[in-house]
Amino acid sequence: MILQPILNIAEICAQKGLTEVVLSPGSRCAHLTLAFTRHPRIKTYTITDERSAAFVAMGIAQQKNTPVALVCTSGSASLNYAPAIAEAFYQKIPLVIFTADRPPEWIDQLDGQTIRQQNIYEQHVRASYQLPADYSHPDAVWHIERIVNEAINAATGAAQDQQGAPIHVNVPIREPFYPTANEQVRFDPVKVIEVIPKQATLDKSTWNRLLDQWEGIPDKLIVAGQHPHDPTLLKALDNIQQDYNIPIVGDVISNTHTLEKSVKYHDTFLGKPTEHLHSSFCPELLITYGRSLISKSLKLLLRKYRPRYHWHIGTEAVVADTFQSLTHHIPVAPTYFFNQLFSDLDFMNMLDGEQDEDNEMAQQWHQYNQQAARHVAQFAFSDHALTEFEAIRYVLQVLPEGVVLHLANSMTVRYVNHLGLETIGNNQPRAQVFANRGTSGIDGSTSTAVGAALATPDQIVTLITGDLAFFYDRNGLWNNYVPKNLRIVLLNNHAGGIFRIINGAKEQPELAEYFETQQPLNAHNTAKDFNLGYSLIKDRGNLKVQLADFFHESEQAKILEIETDSSTNAAVFQAFKQGFKS
Repeated sequence: MILQPILNIAEICAQKGLTEVVLSPGSRCAHLTLAFTRHPRIKTYTITDERSAAFVAMGIAQQKNTPVALVCTSGSASLNYAPAIAEAFYQKIPLVIFTADRPPEWIDQLDGQTIRQQNIYEQHVRASYQLPADYSHPDAVWHIERIVNEAINAATGAAQDQQGAPIHVNVPIREPFYPTANEQVRFDPVKVIEVIPKQATLDKSTWNRLLDQWEGIPDKLIVAGQHPHDPTLLKALDNIQQDYNIPIVGDVISNTHTLEKSVKYHDTFLGKPTEHLHSSFCPELLITYGRSLISKSLKLLLRKYRPRYHWHIGTEAVVADTFQSLTHHIPVAPTYFFNQLFSDLDFMNMLDGEQDEDNEMAQQWHQYNQQAARHVAQFAFSDHALTEFEAIRYVLQVLPEGVVLHLANSMTVRYVNHLGLETIGNNQPRAQVFANRGTSGIDGSTSTAVGAALATPDQIVTLITGDLAFFYDRNGLWNNYVPKNLRIVLLNNHAGGIFRIINGAKEQPELAEYFETQQPLNAHNTAKDFNLGYSLIKDRGNLKVQLADFFHESEQAKILEIETDSSTNAAVFQAFKQGFKS
């Protein structure tokens, strides 16, 4: 029997621009599966492992900045979505999750594939919705169509002028699950509720109060959190930086590395035990935007020497007080704020003929950033066997122009944050950088990169990952869509090498077995199983040879596996950090 209101969910999605759906197989979700796969304007993927499927969907949505839908059957399948949903929640990535469910009378009755699914993601979604279990009454049809509209609108955040977010729609479905052979899948006219996007602005009196505060404070610092590459935003920041000498500090995931004067080597010089200098890095006015930070040193610095004022710019409903100093949440888009700020400052300075002069704090940031940049460029690796840190430096130097770069968690993202990324002329980024720094887990790195590659078929998508993250998410390659533009650089030290860096863990006698979790695997069989190109590297000479054509176009995705020693990696990285002379 056809459940027409369930089929019409696909039509609502299509009309509202949600045209990509990641499905996982099951019977209770059959009507949803048929609706999406047979809809002429919707592109679908089927991925068996729900945990991987959710990260793939997140990777697509992250690149396209539009909602992507997920569909799974009832029971524990829905629980496997949870890690990606949490990551998407903290990265503000729009997902619409449809979970098929048993009707309410069968919950807790020991029926197969039945768990308590209503509100299952409650703490990590913007909203949860429950569809009715019966579809025959006209009011039930109206109810379903209204809920699906509300869910998609909530995922985009347009109604509240917020960023995207995951949304959950639980869908109880009774048997029979499949249409008969003679029934035709069709789509009826449906109710569509549009939201006209609004843009938050600040009134004149509010701007005047902020400008008065700005003008009265000489020491200012802008810190950029995780944020996608945004040329318009970067232009506004560059104007402020050039004309007013405000230091802009950003981790590699902030995508501020194209700014000519950006401070991007802060992890190198702030990590030194220079307590007598640290207070001189700290502003009276701190301005932040974006999401999470990688640099623990930066966070600890700004928590210890707290600014008098801290403005956070962003349309988030709830703002994290990361530095324990938040005084103003300014709920507008960063691009609007910095453009308006520069325009108003420019006008004021035109009237009074003055401009901010260099100050000691700004000079300190730029001086130490330049010293750290020289240290990164001049640090010699040649006295040692090939290490992860050196290998990543080689890889970053030969990345193709315009690559989409995904960084796995643990040491990978930290190495790159120390090394930094260079521009390629005209302030264009060599790479746009992404990382799962919402929850900062190792799960889902490969799957997210696969989703990104599916969404950007004309660009090379490169994942740099460690061995534990790679093998943990090997099912990210277990699908029929692994795109040929995907490149995986696998750093295999046969252990969780970060535990040789962390104070405390490295001193324990259980380090190797219970913290590093040493393992003997390599990726050769994985590449063979999933028909990927594969090379194994053990020395720097071979690495340079293989990198010469690793990023070239190919008819298959590729893995470049770099095998190193965990203890040597730790020793060389420690020597790098200690070798910086302030």
